[in-house]
Parts: sequence; C-alpha cells; structure tokens
Amino acid sequence: MNDVSYDDLFLEPPINFSMVDDGIFRSGFPQPSNFPFLETHRLRSVIYLCPEPYPEENLEFIRSQDIQLFQFGIEGKKEPCVCNVPIDTILEALKVLIDVRNHPVLIHCKRGKHRTGCLVGCLRRFQNWCLSSVFEEYQRFAGAKSRTTDLRFIEAFDVNCLREWVCSVGYQSQGYAHSGQRRWLYKEENLQKQTWSNRIEDGKPNAA
Repeated sequence: MNDVSYDDLFLEPPINFSMVDDGIFRSGFPQPSNFPFLETHRLRSVIYLCPEPYPEENLEFIRSQDIQLFQFGIEGKKEPCVCNVPIDTILEALKVLIDVRNHPVLIHCKRGKHRTGCLVGCLRRFQNWCLSSVFEEYQRFAGAKSRTTDLRFIEAFDVNCLREWVCSVGYQSQGYAHSGQRRWLYKEENLQKQTWSNRIEDGKPNAA
C-alpha cells in the first residue's frame, strides 16, 4: 500500500529552487507554502544573504526543524552602480557553505538571482569551473536581469584567499574511489563520516 499522502504530490518549492551540489541548494525567499517542501530536504542550515530581519514565521519554521540560520547582509541594488557585494562577506559565507557539517544547506536571497548567484559563482570558481560555465549558470537564473557588475565580481574573486584559509584550518584533499571526485576533509575528523566540500580539482566542468 502506498503511504504517500495526496498532499505530498503537491509540494511547492521556493522560486528559483535548484540543487547546486550534493547537500547544497539555492532558491529565492521561501514562503510558508514552501515549508513542507523544504522539510523533505532535512536542512541543517540556511544561508540568508539579505540585511533585512528574517520574518518571524520563517524563524518559527527553522526553529521547529532545528535549522541553523547564517545571515550575511548584502544590500540589493540595481545597476548602474559600482559592485556592492562585499568580498569579506562572500568569503565568510563560503566558509560556512563548504563546511559539510552545515549540509544540507539552502542559500537564498530575495529572488535567488543576484546575491545568491554571486555566492554560487564564487563557489564554482573554488571548484575550478571554467569561467564561461560559471557565467552561463549565473545567467540561467538571473535571466534578462543579469548584471555585468556581478559577473565582474565573480571573475575578480580571488579563490586563493579561500584556499589559504582551507589549508590554515587543517583540511586535506581526499579522493573517492569510483566517483572521480575530490572533496575536502578535515584531518581530525573520521574521514569516512565527516567530509568537507568542495570539488576543486576534479569538479565539473573544468577549464580546458
């Protein structure tokens, strides 16, 4: 007997919801109607990229699910303007994002386009994606509202800052049999249970 309820067939994801990598998701701002859908992903963390306070109904949801909230307030501005994405804020958000103890994790801003796109774009740089593929992914979510300032920010992002931090806290690169992937593992953790992302050597797709 199938125990899936009728309501389970109509779970509604947040706008622009998508999987970024194993245990990493992105979206626009979750609405209460999206909460049942998010429950199915058993999130441990939410990375919120807006400066405004998190709504009380969203706070109640994450408390009920024992989800940790990481807020990195990035102002949302329209072009034309100088790039308003703080490099230090993105770097701190990436440190949370690549820590697999925070996974499954949802990244979101208002619409899941620009601020979320910048963070994911910098993650892809860390994973050694070629720039054209990074831009294509950003533009797929931003659509007609793609911002050249965001693309310039992603292109200029110095991944060595994050790699130096990764090395300084004692991570090591560890290959996985059969998968062809490499992930970051913390030296003092059980390597079979505690993994640290991301795919920076054999990630997809690599530059030629």
